This record gives sequence, C-alpha cells and structure tokens, in this order.
Amino acid sequence: METGRRLLLVALGAMFVQQSFATLGRNLPPVIAPAILEDLQLDPALLGVYVGTVAFAALVVQLGCGSFIIRHGALRMSQVSLVLLALALAVATLPALAFFAFSAVLCGAGSALSTPSSSHLLGRYATAKQAPLVFSIKQTAVPAGLLLSGLIGPLLTGWWGWRVAMLCGAAGCLAFAIAMQPLRRSFDDDRVPSQAFRLSDLHRTLGAVTRERDLRNLALACGTFSGLQSAFIAFFVTYLVAQGQELAAAGAFFSAATLVAVPGRILWGWLAGAHVAPGRLLGLLAIGMGASGLLLGLSGALDSAPLLAVATLGMSITALSWHGVLLAEAARLAPAGQRGAATGGVLSFGQVGGMVAPLVFAVLLGLTGSYGAGFAASALPSLAVGIAMLRSRG
Repeated sequence: METGRRLLLVALGAMFVQQSFATLGRNLPPVIAPAILEDLQLDPALLGVYVGTVAFAALVVQLGCGSFIIRHGALRMSQVSLVLLALALAVATLPALAFFAFSAVLCGAGSALSTPSSSHLLGRYATAKQAPLVFSIKQTAVPAGLLLSGLIGPLLTGWWGWRVAMLCGAAGCLAFAIAMQPLRRSFDDDRVPSQAFRLSDLHRTLGAVTRERDLRNLALACGTFSGLQSAFIAFFVTYLVAQGQELAAAGAFFSAATLVAVPGRILWGWLAGAHVAPGRLLGLLAIGMGASGLLLGLSGALDSAPLLAVATLGMSITALSWHGVLLAEAARLAPAGQRGAATGGVLSFGQVGGMVAPLVFAVLLGLTGSYGAGFAASALPSLAVGIAMLRSRG
C-alpha cells in the first residue's frame, strides 16, 4: 500500500510538470500573438486558423494514440509529447510563413499525446475514489502552464522579441522530456511491445466512445467545453490589446485569471469525489462557463471594466477548471486497460470543438470586427449542453 502511494505521488508530480510544459508549448504562440501578428503584418483572424489547425492535428493523433501508449508506455509518450512541442516552437521561428503551418501540426500532435498518456499512467495508481481529486490536481498544471505563458511570454518578447520567447519555451519542453528518462523503467513496465498500430484503431477508438451512452455524452460535453476554452485562450490577450492594453499588461491579466483556475480545479475534483455527482457538477459548470462567455462578449460592447473582471473570473473558475472531473469520469467509464485510448477518444471530441470554435470566431471577427460576437457564439453551445445535462439528470 505504501509503495502504491509513493508511486502515485511520484507519477502525479511528474505528470503535473509534463502537463505544465505541454500547456506552455501549445499556448505560448496565442499568448504572444499580438507581437507576432504585428511583426509579420498578419490579420488577427488568422489566429483562429492557427488554433484550428492545431486542434485538427490533435484530433487525428488522439484517435490513434492508444496503441502507441500501450506499445511504448505512457511515460515514453509523455516524453515524445514534449519533444514534438519543442520542435513546434522552434520551427515557428524560421523565416517562411509556411513553417508556422508546419509548427501548428507539430504542436497539435505533441499536445494531443500529453493528456491521454498522463491519464493512462495515473489511472494505474489512483483508486476510483481518489481519481477525481488526483486528476484535478494533475490538471491544475494547465492553468500553471497558462500562467507561465502569460507572464514569461510577453516579458521575454518585450526584452528580446517573440522568436527568443518561442525558443526559450522549446528549451523548457526539451529539458523536462530528458529529465523524465530515469522514471521510465518503473512507470512503463506495463507496456506491450507487441501492440501494433493499425488505421482501424482510429475507428475503433471513436466507436468505443460513441457506442457507450455515458462516454458519448461525456465526449459531446468535452467538445463544447473545449471549444469555448480554446476561443478564450486564443483570442483573449489579443482582445485586450485591441481594447488598448499593452501586451505585458494583457499577459499579466491573463495570467492572474488563469491562476484562479488552480484552486477551482481542486475544489471541483474534491466535490466530485465525495459530495456531488460528477455529471451534475459538469452540468452546473457548463451553465457557468456559458454565462461567463456571454458576459465577456458584452464587456467590450459596454466598455465595462467591472463586467470584464467578473466575466474573466467566471471563465477561469469554469471554462478553465472542468478538466479533472471530466477526465476522471472518462477513465472510470473506460474498458479495462483502455484508459489512454478512451480518454483520447473523449478528448478527440474536445479537439473538434477546439478546431471549430476558433474558426467560427475568426470568421465572425473578420465579418463584424467584433470580438464580442465570437465569444457569444463560443459560449452558447456550453450553455445549451449544461441545461440538457441537468434536465436529463433531473
């Protein structure tokens, strides 16, 4: 029992840092996007195309990552995740704009491996009662990574330019990928070297999720939540800069907002583990994030700083805080030995939302010039899903 607890704590610590760097690697470009867009003379709407490309690449990889996790081990695939993200950030600094498109593909592939791998590993050691809190603690690494992105990214960009900021992020991802190597013997002892990848794995992973009603509903919820979260992360700093904020100040405000998600994730994980049914809690969070997204859209039109603060706080405590509860449910509902694959299947729906919502946002921004329209369009699906979830449970 003591050995199992020690392994769980070590695994949780390693996966927390891994997820932090993975989040930084995926979200550093959107956070410093105003400087990139100004330097390359690009339309802000193209930011949605970049984020959509990242999500599409992640969708493909998450559907097929289960076999690779089983064959090579969850810790090895966590290392691969960080190496791909390091390459993505480095490639984006090359002169030709086409390298940015290639960077988006690498970024999507790297970020897609991060969560299924860590879920597979932690699912081995966390009991069903521990899982919501354990997964929520691990997922606090996402706001931690966003915090680093919002503070360090604009700071380094102001000092040495956005290319140096990207290369520093790449160096951090690569360094921790190497640092995890001593843990591989202990944590990848369940790998099955004979496991082969087949194209049919993509369909099988998707089918496993869509056939089971509870997993299917969870996947649909993940799609709407991820869509709103992706639109918020992709455009929020650029939105603040368009409102007249300096990049460093906008990044600091974004970091402060994401910091609130750390206790939020732990609180929701604790509640779901002992006090509130996870499905009901996810329904309430969906309504909260939908309402917050609508308020965020109104804050610019009304030029109201207090409304912006309330809306941003609401987004942080809901749209940036649901992950641990949902991932623990996915791991609990997964067939035996298929936690990584099932989590990847559920998250693939999240990638669809993460691909569609920023693209819709970009189209609306291009047509109307209004960030508020994009935030409202991203928020309404979550509001509808939350009402449906609570009605069905009622």
